[in-house]
Amino acid sequence: MKMRALCLAVVMAFASAPALAETAPTDAPKEADAKAVPAPVVFETRHSGTFGKEKIAYTVEAGETQITNDKGDPAASLFAISYIKENAGTQRPVTFVFNGGPGSASVWLHMGLLGPKRVVVASDADADDGAAPYTLVDNPDSILNQTDLVFIDPIGTGYSRAIGEGDGKDYWGENGDKASISEFIRIWISKHKRWNAPKYLIGESFGTTRAAYLADELTTGDVDIALNGIVLISQALDYEGSTSVDDNVYSYVTYLPSMAATAQYHGKAGVGVPQAQFMDEARAFARDEYGPALWKGDRLTPDERTYIRDKLAYFTGLDPRYIETSNLRILVPRFQKELLRDQGVALGRLDGRYLGDEADDIAEAPEDDAASYFVSSAYTALLNQYLATDLGVEMDRPYMVSSSEAGEQWNFSNTPEGEYDEPHYVNAGRQLSHAMRHNTALKVMVASGYYDLICPFFDAEITFGRYGIPQDRVAMTYYQGGHMMYLNDGAMDALVADIRTFYAGKLEDTRPD
Repeated sequence: MKMRALCLAVVMAFASAPALAETAPTDAPKEADAKAVPAPVVFETRHSGTFGKEKIAYTVEAGETQITNDKGDPAASLFAISYIKENAGTQRPVTFVFNGGPGSASVWLHMGLLGPKRVVVASDADADDGAAPYTLVDNPDSILNQTDLVFIDPIGTGYSRAIGEGDGKDYWGENGDKASISEFIRIWISKHKRWNAPKYLIGESFGTTRAAYLADELTTGDVDIALNGIVLISQALDYEGSTSVDDNVYSYVTYLPSMAATAQYHGKAGVGVPQAQFMDEARAFARDEYGPALWKGDRLTPDERTYIRDKLAYFTGLDPRYIETSNLRILVPRFQKELLRDQGVALGRLDGRYLGDEADDIAEAPEDDAASYFVSSAYTALLNQYLATDLGVEMDRPYMVSSSEAGEQWNFSNTPEGEYDEPHYVNAGRQLSHAMRHNTALKVMVASGYYDLICPFFDAEITFGRYGIPQDRVAMTYYQGGHMMYLNDGAMDALVADIRTFYAGKLEDTRPD
C-alpha cells in the first residue's frame, strides 16, 4: 500500500441522541467474503455543562471514519470522539488530541485532563485505584468553552482497526500514522466547515512525536493545513535524551535533574533547599561537570572521579559506594529500585512519586510501573462506562486502552521500504522546526513534570534549544507531577491555567536562563 495515497471516506450515520445511530442499508455480504467490510457507525448525543465558568451546550459525535487505500477500498476504521459547541460558527477553534505509546488510545488526556468528565485518583500518589466502584466527576476545568475537542484513537487503539484488505502494520509507523491522521483532520474540518478556524494539536508522550511530524505533514504535505498552536505534554521529540540504556552517555545527563527532583520529593536529597534552587544546581552540574566527566571516562583522575561521585550522591540520594560500583552511571530503572530499597519499595517510572511494594526486594530493576497500575483500572472502567451510558456507544469489540500489538509491531523507521536503513534514535525535532519556519504563526507550549522518569524535563530544555526551533514561539512550563502531571490536582489546575493562557496568546516561557 502507498501510504501517501491514503484518503478518507466519511459516512454520516447520525441518529437522535442518545440512541444507536442508524446506518444506511447495504447488501448482505457474501458468506465466502472473509474481508467483508461492516458499515461505519456514529453515535450522536447532546449535553450541556459549565467549563471555565461558562455554561455551554454541546454535541458529541462518537464514531468511525473509514480510511480507503489507493484503490479506493476501505482499509481501516478510525474511531474518534468529537465535542462540538452548538451554534459555534465556522471560526470556532478546534483541537485534535491524541496520546502516545505508540499503542495508546486517547483515554488519558480525554478522561484525565481535557474532557467534560474526569477520573478521580489519589492526587498525592499514595493509594492504588483498587477495584470498582471508581469515581467519575464533572470537569469544570475542561477547555471546551475555548475550543472544540476531537479525541483521536489511532489505528489499533480504542475501537480503531484495520478492515477489509487493510493491515494494522500499514499504520504502525510514522508514514502510515501521519497519513491516516492528517487525512482524518482534513475530512473533519471539511465536514464541519472549519477551514478558516484556528486549529491546534495536543499530544502526550509519543503523541508529541506524532504532533511534530504531523504538523510538518499538515504544513508541507499535499494539503496545506496551517496550525495555530501545539501543546506538547511530556515531550519526546529526540529519543536519545529519553532512552536510559547502557552506553547512551547523553541520557545520563538528561535524566540527572529528574532523579534529583524525585530524590528531593522523597526526602533523600536537597533537604531544606528550595526546589527551584536545587533544580538549577542539578542542571548546572549535569551540563557543566557531569557531561564532560562522562566524555572523559576512564581518563578521570582519582580526585576528579571522587568529586563526581560525591556530587552524584548529593543530587540522587544514593550511597556513594553504589555510585562507584555503577561506574558513575545510574540507569533510571536501577535508580527506581535503589533509592528506597531500604523501605522495600520501588519508584514509579511514569511518575517517581508512586511507590510499588514488590515481592523481590533484591532485584536490579522494578518488575512493573506503579505509576501505571495504580491508576489504569479506574481509567479503563470509567471510560467504558462513560461511553456506554453518557454517549450511548454500543460496539461489538473491546475498547483497546493500550494495544501491545500496535506498540510491539510499530516501525520506528521512516525510510521507504527496500531502502537501506541504519538504526538510529527517533528524532522529530527537525520536523517541528521545519513546520514552524513554514508557518510563522505556529506557537508551541511544552509541559513537563518534575518527577517524570520517562521524558525528563531537562531533555525538553536541551531539545528545544536545538534544531533551529524559533525560541520566541516556545513556552516551556513545569509541574509538580510526572508524565501525566494532571494526576496531581494542583498540577492539573496549573496546567489547565497555562493551556488557557496559551490559547489566549499570552503564555510566557518559564525556562531558566
